[in-house]
Amino acid sequence: MSDSSPTTNPAARPATAVPGTGGPRSAGTRRAILDAARATFAARGYEQATIRAVAARAGVDASMVMRYFQSKAGLFTAAVTMDLQAVDLRSAPPSDRGEQLVRHFVDRWEDPRQGDDLIAMLRTAATSETVAGQLQAVLSQQIAGPVAAALGDDGAAERAAFIATQLLGLALCRYILRFEPLASLPATAVVAAVAPSVQHYLA
Repeated sequence: MSDSSPTTNPAARPATAVPGTGGPRSAGTRRAILDAARATFAARGYEQATIRAVAARAGVDASMVMRYFQSKAGLFTAAVTMDLQAVDLRSAPPSDRGEQLVRHFVDRWEDPRQGDDLIAMLRTAATSETVAGQLQAVLSQQIAGPVAAALGDDGAAERAAFIATQLLGLALCRYILRFEPLASLPATAVVAAVAPSVQHYLA
């Protein structure tokens, strides 16, 4: 099947916004595959989802899915991170960076339109070493990158690692385990409670 398949719309979004290999002409096909993958992983879970099932939902051949994403793990990572944007801590006063970073994650987790893709990845990483490796790469982009950009090389990697323990622990207890009373607290209260710990590592 060619990239000009009628099931896709290459002009729908800029090619740079769509993960996967391939040039601008393949952007519509890749987005269709990613949309199908998100729906399939949500319905079946990572272990039960198959490349063939994703391809069938997207209306493409399974070989095309592999062409653009190489593996199921690669497809999963692209699907759940396709709209992730890292926060720019450099734009915030140093004293506010911890709150900004925590709010960035909590706002995404709380948005009903998002699901949350990072939560899906965290849940899957607990049972898949391959996805765990993919999650490490995502955390590097979402946490280590912004911390390094804001602080330079002043222990940024170590600081980012400790910040990750705070944010992943929060996600696990609030959104996966639904640990009370944390699970029922207003988002603003969660940010206010966690931000000082993250600020400590940044400062």
